Parts: sequence; structure tokens; C-alpha cells
Amino acid sequence: MSTVQQPDIGDRPARLTVGVVGAGRVGPALAASLQLAGHRPVAVSGVSDASRRRAEAMLPGVPLVTPAEVLRRADLVLLTVPDDALPGLVTGLAETGAVRPGQLLVHTSGRYGAKVLDPALRAGGLPLALHPAMTFTGTPVDVQRLAGCSFGVTAPEELRLAAEALVIEMGGEPEWISEENRPLYHAALALGANHLVTLVAQSMELLRTAGVEAPDRMLGPLLGAALDNALRSGDAALTGPVARGDAGTVAAHVTELRRHAPQAVDGYLAMARATADRALAHGLLKPELAEDLLGVLATGTHTPQNGEDR
Repeated sequence: MSTVQQPDIGDRPARLTVGVVGAGRVGPALAASLQLAGHRPVAVSGVSDASRRRAEAMLPGVPLVTPAEVLRRADLVLLTVPDDALPGLVTGLAETGAVRPGQLLVHTSGRYGAKVLDPALRAGGLPLALHPAMTFTGTPVDVQRLAGCSFGVTAPEELRLAAEALVIEMGGEPEWISEENRPLYHAALALGANHLVTLVAQSMELLRTAGVEAPDRMLGPLLGAALDNALRSGDAALTGPVARGDAGTVAAHVTELRRHAPQAVDGYLAMARATADRALAHGLLKPELAEDLLGVLATGTHTPQNGEDR
């Protein structure tokens, strides 16, 4: 394996020339951020018409070329392609001699660490995994959102300072993730961010069905407060019928969802079970109420006990 050299990023008078392979939503935004830090984007590759338009909008004047030509022109190459395409891309670039010794190769996949870049490392490239923990729109607002954004950083120890320096130059906050923990790290982010979008979209649809004219305005303050409380207090922020053990209300929810949005029932039950487990484990859900609640979550129905309203 090639010896990894620590690149002297900060002391280069002309800074770095930057190339982007894969002009999706992420690559042009990172290149634009590096441009603000004094680096110089010189080449972009993109396949679809949308990616080409995005590159032209966010990196005006930067030529659109082939991936091999991007590597020929750039000191720092951003490999911003889908996760499943990354290993093949890296292997192909290395096997065709496109990778130059001393060239910084940065991928932005959350799933992979630096080892996916081993073919480039053997060709003399310097491998960095810099994953921004942010959702991207493909518009200039993404550059602003990178300010204070955490990046999951994985690299050979010799390149750790270089990787962290690049993140800081983009306005981000580096967070070191070990190679073996990359899949777990990425699963955690997907669980929170991707599923949140689904939950919010489902909630807005149900509110519209219930006659709410502005579900976004109704949900905004509620969800903002819930997110803030959760980030500050964790499980102690749990509220609502599941945490209270209100089995009758949960059963009524399930009945209404089956009537109006049957596609949402499985997700509601799964999240309610997870919420009940956490509330019980943290002493928020009283054990004497948990059995009845878990019965509702298993069957979707509720039999009132003595003293309860029917």
C-alpha cells in the first residue's frame, strides 16, 4: 500500500484546484463553499440535464468535462455520486490511470469510510471521507446551510488534520467517525432525517383530510418545539397518549387511520411500540398502564376496563 503523505493545504499560495465528479445536489454546493474559502473549481462532470443545469447555476463558468478530465485538472476531487456507484467509480478511475500521486480524493457518502478509496490510495491518491450531515436542495441556499453543519470525517490518521481543515474551510464542524462505525453512523442519520420527512408528510396529509387548511402552519411550532425538546432532553421530552398509557386514545387513532389512511397504520403502530418501550424503560409510562397499551398495539383494538368510559 502507498505511503500516505500529509498535504500542506494551508500553505499553498494558489490554494487547490477543485473538481467535481457527479453534479448532484451535494457536489456543486461543496465546491462553491470551497471556492468561498479561496480554492478554485476547475472542472465538473455530470450526466443528466438536471445535473448540468445545477453545475452551471452554482459553479458558473466551470467547464463540464468527463470524469477522467476532472481528475486531470484538479488537485482536490469531490466524488459525489450515489453510494452504490462509488466503489465502481473509484476502481475504474484507478485502473485507467486517472488518479495522480498526491491527489486528494474526497467522497461524501455517509455509508462508506476511507477504505472504499483503497484503489485510489494504491495509485498514490490521498483518500478522505467527508459526509455532510445535511439535506441538500441543489440550490445556492445549501452553501449557507453548511455553516455550522457537522461532517462525518474518516481518513487515514496521517490525513486527519487535512480532512478536518477542509471541513472547517467549508464552514462545517468535523466529527471523527471510525471506519467500522460508518454504517451505524449513517443508519442513525437516515433514521432521524429521512423518516422525519415521511412522518411530517403523512401528518400533513391527515390534517388536510381532517379539514385543516394550513397544516404546515399548524405543525411548524409543534414540531419545532418537539425537536428542540428532544435534542435538549432526549426521552424525557416524550409526551402524548402513548407515554401517558392512554390505550383508548391510541385505539381510536388506529381506527381512524384504518378508515382514512390505511397505508399509515403500520408506521403508526411501529412508532407507537418503539415509543412505549422507551417510555417504559425511562419510567415515563406506568407499568400498570403498559399492558393494556401494548395489547392495543398488538391488536389495534381496546376493551375498556371497569371504570373506563366506553
